[in-house]
Amino acid sequence: MTLTWYGPDVLTVDDELTEAYAEVFTAPPWEPRDAEETRVEFRERLATDVRRPGFRAVLALSEDGVVDGFATGWTTQAPFRTDRAYGKVTRRLGAERVNELLVGCFEIDELGVRSRARGTGLGRRLLSALSSGAPGGRAWLMAWNGAPDALAFYRRAGWQEPEPLPGEETDMVVFVAPGPADGVASGFGAQEASGH
Repeated sequence: MTLTWYGPDVLTVDDELTEAYAEVFTAPPWEPRDAEETRVEFRERLATDVRRPGFRAVLALSEDGVVDGFATGWTTQAPFRTDRAYGKVTRRLGAERVNELLVGCFEIDELGVRSRARGTGLGRRLLSALSSGAPGGRAWLMAWNGAPDALAFYRRAGWQEPEPLPGEETDMVVFVAPGPADGVASGFGAQEASGH
């Protein structure tokens, strides 16, 4: 069963969501991360994130009510954030392209599937469910380049990577949802298409 939560309503299931998050993001390649510190950090972020404009969470529940997978996100506002890894995104793309490609779009913040539910297509269904309501069909996300399985997943799903500015590659990779017509959002060349 898949449920969508809007704004602070997701806090009614924050215990279950936090446990799923901690299991996913303390396993390889995100290890070694302390599970309790990861839980505390996620809960604190979630309490703030649920108040962001357009916040939504999609949770996939097993028959026994356990969260097997989750995806969260919101609409990216101006000015573009500078906390967490957002500064690396601006450095990678440049402020002008960040404003053109990301501001006003739906940002996929977290996407995770527990090991027991992997290989079932759940990740793709969660990504699709969360991004389907994006303003104008425009969505984006950032992923760590130390998670090659995640990068491969987004590429297989058709998400495109805006070219980084020359010499500004970072350990964060930006992906933009495929456009409705040609699968590539305007204003950038996909790395695959350019041979990088």
